[in-house]
Amino acid sequence: MKVHYDVFNGDADGILALLQLRLAQPIESQLISGIKRDIALLQQVPPEQASSVTVLDISMDKNQAALEKLLDHHVPTTYIDHHKASSIPNSQYLDAHIDLDANTCTALIVDKLLQGQFRLWAVAAAYGDNMLASAEALASTLGLSDEQRRLLNELGTLINYNGYGESLEDLHFNPVDLYQQLLAYHDPFECIGDHRSPYHVLKAAFAQDEAALSTAQTRHDSAVLKVVLLPDNAAARRMSGTWINRLANQSPNQAHISLVPRSDASGEPCYTVSVRAPLNNKQGAGEICSQFATGGGREAAGGINGMPESELERLIEIATARYSKQ
Repeated sequence: MKVHYDVFNGDADGILALLQLRLAQPIESQLISGIKRDIALLQQVPPEQASSVTVLDISMDKNQAALEKLLDHHVPTTYIDHHKASSIPNSQYLDAHIDLDANTCTALIVDKLLQGQFRLWAVAAAYGDNMLASAEALASTLGLSDEQRRLLNELGTLINYNGYGESLEDLHFNPVDLYQQLLAYHDPFECIGDHRSPYHVLKAAFAQDEAALSTAQTRHDSAVLKVVLLPDNAAARRMSGTWINRLANQSPNQAHISLVPRSDASGEPCYTVSVRAPLNNKQGAGEICSQFATGGGREAAGGINGMPESELERLIEIATARYSKQ
């Protein structure tokens, strides 16, 4: 018997994009997700077993072959995303909603498609994806108070924080489990008000993990770029996304790079790299990361899954040159 598949990024944007969709359009589905950096997810869908597929917040470029296989098997596929899509297949079986605007995210695209039915969740997602101006603008359409905005910002940040790690074992919640638990709440304030909800678990864990960043080292600091090396532990891996977003918000004219030590498949040391374009110039992050073997992303944010130490100076040179032009 064929089933519907929901395939989504394990960060706040992916989880809360799907949450909006399924609150509005409930459907029994097989769920596929992973850590935030695990974006080649579509290959896990067996075309012969799929009645239809919804894909949220994972790069089409990184899933092109799997997508084309689904379309070749005449599987209706809805693809909603804000990452680079170099070639969108022309197929009657593909319903693509790709928006590369640096100030949008997948949950905001879904919000438009649903005409704001579950906008509170979209606001939380935008905060979680560090799209603060977009989140504030959307919050204003709902007349939210400063305290309500603060709570949605905190919840979105916590959900996003949960997606960072080198493996599912690093995470407090498997993203599939987190999504399923959040689906019980019609709006974010119900979740925050329930003392048994994931919000309270993640809030306590976040407070503990923050202490792990006390030994972070600045490897490079100039007018256009700051590079920070985080400690080699699970807490720092979980905090890496929140940490670099925080730095970006503090210095909006400066680009930021975070480095998290890890080992590659052969056991050689390397870094997981996150890049943030200056908030006042949201361009070029994905382009910079794409010049490295395991890199990619979008205009405002990008990453490299495994970069050798020997490539660090080249990364700094490329990023410095890119943002010195502005």
